[in-house]
Amino acid sequence: MAGKPVRPVNAIDQTRRMLSLVTYLRERPGARIEDVARAFGITEDELVSDLDVLPMCGTSFRGGDLLDIDTDGERIWWHNPAALGADAAEPLRLAADEATALLVAARAVATLPGLRESDRQALLRATAKVETAAGEAAGASSRLSVTFESEGGVFADVDRAIAERRRLWIRYYSPARDEVTEREIDPIRLVSVGHTYVEAWCRRSEARRTFRLDRVAEIKILDEPSAPPEVELRDLSEGLVQPAAEDPEVVVEVGPGGRWVAEYYPHDSADELPDGGLRITLRTPDPASLKRLALRLGRDGRIVEPQELAESARRAAREALAAYDGAGAAH
Repeated sequence: MAGKPVRPVNAIDQTRRMLSLVTYLRERPGARIEDVARAFGITEDELVSDLDVLPMCGTSFRGGDLLDIDTDGERIWWHNPAALGADAAEPLRLAADEATALLVAARAVATLPGLRESDRQALLRATAKVETAAGEAAGASSRLSVTFESEGGVFADVDRAIAERRRLWIRYYSPARDEVTEREIDPIRLVSVGHTYVEAWCRRSEARRTFRLDRVAEIKILDEPSAPPEVELRDLSEGLVQPAAEDPEVVVEVGPGGRWVAEYYPHDSADELPDGGLRITLRTPDPASLKRLALRLGRDGRIVEPQELAESARRAAREALAAYDGAGAAH
């Protein structure tokens, strides 16, 4: 058997690989472990680790369709490939809790001020069909409601500004600098990557910037026309933050409790440390923004390079502790 993996396991990459692995194994009964590992560019130990997880997967959350996959150490066998076949597919059925959650969410979205009227009507028609199909299970949803906070109003203004090609004035909170700034922006598009953002041309920095809607403290639609320069829209399928090769390099060391950093931050390398942690090398156009990461990690990590940033993070940590101790003494 091949040795242990030399790179950290990234949960997102592993999920993508396992989805491809299901299709690959269906078409190759009795495939050799070494051949499959080579095809996916992983070690045999990594492949066996994936195979340990696959039997716990199925096509629903209600059991009865788990994948029956095992190995004799050399080959991989799938004993019930028909479990994912078209003939095995069943009509979608919603349990009472699922129907309630779906209906509550649909009604909440229908109240968003930024929703186009045609989309709202389509959503209401779909909601009515779900209510009919759910029958008595839909009753509980009528006693629940969800309301959206200020982001809904911001979304409406941004969406209107894009449609009418008008400039926006915003007061925006930047957590990296812990400050609120005023800016005029020419909105380009709304994007959703975990949160909702507006990609825009910022007149203050004279560059393309991305602003998270729930960090917009105040917004106004201006009379000036929006006139962003011609820019190539970025492919955001790999995430909102995509460092460039010329961005400054930062080295962070994390303990076992901080390994999640390698999954959430794009990085150039992540080398294993003897204590089970990682030495992560990444690039960012604004290294100072990583001070908050260092404070969040606490004992689970530290910035190693560049030295100026490492010292700045340590100073921020000491100041935070001093403020905490002072508040405790005063109390």
